[in-house]
Amino acid sequence: MRAGSIDRKAQILEEATRLFSESGYDKVTIKQLADACSITEPALYRHYSSKEAIYDSVLDAIESRLGTNDLFPELEKETEIQPFLESFALHIIHYFTKNEDIYRLLLFSALRGHSKAKRVYQIIRGTYVKFLIKQFDRFYEDGKIIKKNNEITARCFTGMVFDCALSTTLWKGFQGKAYKPEDVVANNVPIYARGLTTNKEE
Repeated sequence: MRAGSIDRKAQILEEATRLFSESGYDKVTIKQLADACSITEPALYRHYSSKEAIYDSVLDAIESRLGTNDLFPELEKETEIQPFLESFALHIIHYFTKNEDIYRLLLFSALRGHSKAKRVYQIIRGTYVKFLIKQFDRFYEDGKIIKKNNEITARCFTGMVFDCALSTTLWKGFQGKAYKPEDVVANNVPIYARGLTTNKEE
């Protein structure tokens, strides 16, 4: 009985993530969620008290899906900025290419002005920005990069990488020639790395 309950909750979260990413939070109804799981609305309410509770659980699940618990400790061991940025960028591009639904949740929450839009941003994109700021601070303290506003740099680099992920998913075919993630990283990361390690003021 308990195993079945856990499986049903997992199913609800899976279908809810799909529906929220396809239509946005506001347009999804409890009936749609129940129908997608082939259960009744009362049955769904036995697992979650409201649509908002389901959405909260979807966001909680996303945190564990990002794979950063394995990635970040490895990146913290890297002592050179270019390979660090390469690994950081490739993880994001590959991950969001395979998990387009999460990126769609981020976009829908921002465009629709959802009350939890800030939390969605902090979980999905903000997670990477905050980590990158700390690592830029570390590289600066170790004398590996020059003094810059690390928050601005982290936001811009993460934004560039997320845009590359969009180019391979939601915007695929809109921009002419499609480039492999590895080619994008090989082209762009050295530019950032040189800018962080070369003091043009000297």
